[in-house]
Amino acid sequence: MARREDRLKQLAEDLTRAHGVEARVIALDLGAPDAAAELKRRTDGQGLEIDLLVNNAGFGLYGRHMEIAWEREREMLELDVVALADLTKRYLAGMLERDRGWVLQVASIGGYQPSPSYASYSAAKAYVLNLGEALNYELRKTNVHVTVLSPGVTKSEFLDVSGQKPALYHRLTMMPARKVTRAGLRAVLRGRPSVIPGFANKVAAFSLRFMPRRLQAAAADVMMNVGMA
Repeated sequence: MARREDRLKQLAEDLTRAHGVEARVIALDLGAPDAAAELKRRTDGQGLEIDLLVNNAGFGLYGRHMEIAWEREREMLELDVVALADLTKRYLAGMLERDRGWVLQVASIGGYQPSPSYASYSAAKAYVLNLGEALNYELRKTNVHVTVLSPGVTKSEFLDVSGQKPALYHRLTMMPARKVTRAGLRAVLRGRPSVIPGFANKVAAFSLRFMPRRLQAAAADVMMNVGMA
């Protein structure tokens, strides 16, 4: 499910050809008002019971906070926070009725610290991280599991959309999307509360526990901006 229907249809054809599965396409802008309700209506209308929900839709915005237009920032927050929370609540209801299901929330290691140049984005991902881990605990006595995937730099269109040129940190730690996806799916099927793919990313997130928060912001600023190509 995404906005770019042509890419979705091509992916559906590739999946069917390679694995013999049925793949259905729903083109929808999840950042639009009531998009989550519309998606639920469409999947219900097709008689689909959603056992695995992957909340991966989102984007970031690079730049100093006061230089980013509010209209664009609001679009980001509507997609990264509001749509994710809405979809989670709507589809969790059915999973709990069936006492079976998995939800994978895609956050970011940016959610572990304040990140100048990505101030609102990292704050949004902190919401995703805390929401997901809290839900995992709340649902611990059920057969429904919520897991948070917090990747670092992943090979995708993220930087192009955010408006940033790759920094040295990005070039040194970038992971293939397939590897990140596998880590997330393994974790959610095992019922883990959260997972950080990649050794360097794990070390970076763990080291924050020993760093004062004011220094965390300074460290993030250096990593995001030093050595941009």
